[in-house]
Amino acid sequence: MLAEARCIHWFIVPIVLCGTIIGTDAVAWARGRLDPLDPVGIMGLFGYYFFFLTPLLHVLWNVWTGYVPTPPDGREWLGRMAIWNLFGLVIYWLARGRVARMPEFPRGRQPWIVDRTLFRNVLAIACMLSVLLQLWVYWRYGGLSGYIQRYVESEKHYGTTDPNLGFADMGWIFTFSESFPLLAMMGFGLYAKAKGKIYRRWPMLLVVLGVVFVLQLLFGGLRGGRSNTVWVLFWAVGIIHFCVRRITKTTVCVGIIFLVSFMYFYDFYKHYGPEGLTVFQQSGTSSHLPGSPNVSMIESILLGDFARSDIQASTLYELTGTAHDYEYALGRSYWGALTLLIPRPIWPDRPPTKVAWTTALETGKGSYQPGVWQSSHVYGLAGEAMLNFGPVAIPFAFAIFGLVVGRIRRFVVSLRPGDTRFLVVPFLILLSIQLLVNDADVILFFIFKYGTMPFAIVVLCSRRACWLHWRRSTYKVKRPIVNVTAKALTT
Repeated sequence: MLAEARCIHWFIVPIVLCGTIIGTDAVAWARGRLDPLDPVGIMGLFGYYFFFLTPLLHVLWNVWTGYVPTPPDGREWLGRMAIWNLFGLVIYWLARGRVARMPEFPRGRQPWIVDRTLFRNVLAIACMLSVLLQLWVYWRYGGLSGYIQRYVESEKHYGTTDPNLGFADMGWIFTFSESFPLLAMMGFGLYAKAKGKIYRRWPMLLVVLGVVFVLQLLFGGLRGGRSNTVWVLFWAVGIIHFCVRRITKTTVCVGIIFLVSFMYFYDFYKHYGPEGLTVFQQSGTSSHLPGSPNVSMIESILLGDFARSDIQASTLYELTGTAHDYEYALGRSYWGALTLLIPRPIWPDRPPTKVAWTTALETGKGSYQPGVWQSSHVYGLAGEAMLNFGPVAIPFAFAIFGLVVGRIRRFVVSLRPGDTRFLVVPFLILLSIQLLVNDADVILFFIFKYGTMPFAIVVLCSRRACWLHWRRSTYKVKRPIVNVTAKALTT
């Protein structure tokens, strides 16, 4: 309010209340009451920025999205959206607390112990498959240069589904071909845990993270998605924290600075392709988004990639004010996201995802034309709930969000040291952030793109989960299966 007179407005009240509720978890994290990678603490930090800081930055910098018509006075609609978020955060807090008070399921306390021989064999096969598939992808698009050129052409026609311009219908291939860096990091995590302290020193760990960073650029990072690299690096740091050595809050803060810096520099490649380095050298920090001379690169990252305040406020303005001909999705956007699991050649006329309704909201009813004219913008948890059922659905969406975050934290806290499932805990932390920021189709893609291979390996190579180990132990013991089961439960 001292920095900008426009912040002297009633919208500041619900925004401060939102920051107060979600900020309690951020304060607990900062004071050391929560683990540095505790799901609740990470969500508290991110939520404090998401619900409190970004609305103020929008007013301070006077930056607004061009996707949905901007309200006459953005502060009023930021305030109204903050009121809905306030109700949602209260529901989120209650739902998360409800999960914390639930009794623990006894079998969930049994640790999963990795079979190292089976793990090495399965991991080697999976890594070999990933490398071969990625080489095939490069060969299909004419080598590394052709691969980059295909991305540049698809970026020029952003939002298209034309297979001749982008990487359409390659999702399942990328799920396996781009998994090598993460699988290699999983192998290093278990190897470093079993070996000496030399593998737990920060110089060695920094080298490993640097190698993972370079590999990830080669395995999907050059395809234009910054998240392809950011999520894998976060997962790699999580594996170090849970399996190799504990990290500190300072390390987390340094990591956040590195990720934001990487996203800033990568933005030049995302929008300009290989010429991005030249554009950066010419413009530097004063560079603006192509077609948006009033929005700088850093503002786009901080207020576009990490937040949804402006687009959700504009959506609320449209749905309750001007978009009288808009027809609610009534859950069809979530159903359309689920149908993405079926390849288009098998189901050519799949139901549309949320893009049908975001396009109608942004450019008018009947404007959605698949592959020709469609929106590619992300509305987040509250935004998609409004597209389906209106603002009244926001508290219900936050209730589900609170149950998921509470269950993730309960699961992480219940794990015992040495449990194989620690390898996939960073994925669950990332999932909680995805639920808040992204839409159903993006979340589903994230789950299957990044979770399929690691979860399959963890389940297959753990003694408590692999049916091969269960059968082996059953055949070795000549007593009835009832006695074998009773002994296992007692142990």
